[in-house]
Amino acid sequence: MYSVVFAHTLETYDSLVEQLWAHGTTGIIEHPSTLEAFFEDPSVVSHLDPLNVTPADNVDWEQYTKDSFPAAAVGTRFFLAPPWSEEPTPGGRIRLVINPGLACGTGYHPCTRLCLEALERHLKPGMKLLDVGAGSGILSIAATHLGAHPVACDIDPEAIPYCDTPLKFVGSSSAARTQSFDAIVANISAATNLELWPDYNRIVRAGGPIILSGFEEFSPPAGAVERLGLDGWLCYVFSTSGR
Repeated sequence: MYSVVFAHTLETYDSLVEQLWAHGTTGIIEHPSTLEAFFEDPSVVSHLDPLNVTPADNVDWEQYTKDSFPAAAVGTRFFLAPPWSEEPTPGGRIRLVINPGLACGTGYHPCTRLCLEALERHLKPGMKLLDVGAGSGILSIAATHLGAHPVACDIDPEAIPYCDTPLKFVGSSSAARTQSFDAIVANISAATNLELWPDYNRIVRAGGPIILSGFEEFSPPAGAVERLGLDGWLCYVFSTSGR
């Protein structure tokens, strides 16, 4: 058995995970900026340009996976926990149960955590939220706990069935009506956020927050009212006030 490590960005993450499973990995472990996959024959993924290939000891995969996704407090209001966690929810926090086995939206990526923090700061009860690139729907689920009314969308038809929120559709923000939402959250790549920026401003009603993550070295649109950072990743909050 071999451990094979790959670099990834938020934009390439889902595609890389899909390819690793397609080539027969026996397991994938997510680290802050890399993915560690295990193969009997590492040559089957040599074309994916791994950073490192080393022999791996025999491991208890079930326990290894559980150890890799511990329960954790996020921001000031949320408590992220996998289904197998027996750790009690700290007082005053909202438990978000997310299966890390889902290909996208496990909640453990820094960008997801930053979006959760931004939502708890800027989302108000009763707000109608558009979750762009929803993946597993973790941000929509969190928004529901905050009293908001989320609608999730994703351009990947295969992602939508796994999105654990009732209101969802296949498509992008371009499908939304003008000024039809009070807020937007988009945990996707920086380049795509910049491309969709005109749509975001069109969709959100005046005064509403636009929460965008997935930024590393890309410059965000001007006018951010808040910047949050974690492990080299950035999340920006914009306001449509005065538009």
